Amino acid sequence: MDRFLSSAVNRIDAKGRVSVPAHFRAVLQKRGYTELYALRCLDIPAMDVGGLDLLDRYEQRIAQEDPFLQTADDMSFFCHGDGAFLKLDQDGRITMSDFIRAHTGITTEAAFVGRGTFFQVWEPARLAEYGAQARARLLQLRQGTKLGERPE
Repeated sequence: MDRFLSSAVNRIDAKGRVSVPAHFRAVLQKRGYTELYALRCLDIPAMDVGGLDLLDRYEQRIAQEDPFLQTADDMSFFCHGDGAFLKLDQDGRITMSDFIRAHTGITTEAAFVGRGTFFQVWEPARLAEYGAQARARLLQLRQGTKLGERPE
């Protein structure tokens, strides 16, 4: 398996470390990731986490922009200023830094959710709320109605 799938909730230890789920660590190893890049999500209280290819993807997109326009500067500010490198220790743990906690609201537990080529880290209750909202939006699409409308 070379994709991040499923989800798990792990407890944060007294030193602020949390174990990355074993099935995610297997993907990290298979992909050869030695460093992790984490980026504050723009519109949700979560962190996107992946290898350097995640950062590369953002930087390639920035390179397509006119460097003299505000968009390129904003994008650089976002992916560089709102990003951080995470150290995965020998036991497969990462530290829940103040940088991560301030954005996500994580306190005692961290929820990990697979997103295919990367994964996200959430505060568990916020993830549950977001998951319910996402399912409701998809159900509305399936039923061919807008959120709040009833199917015919």
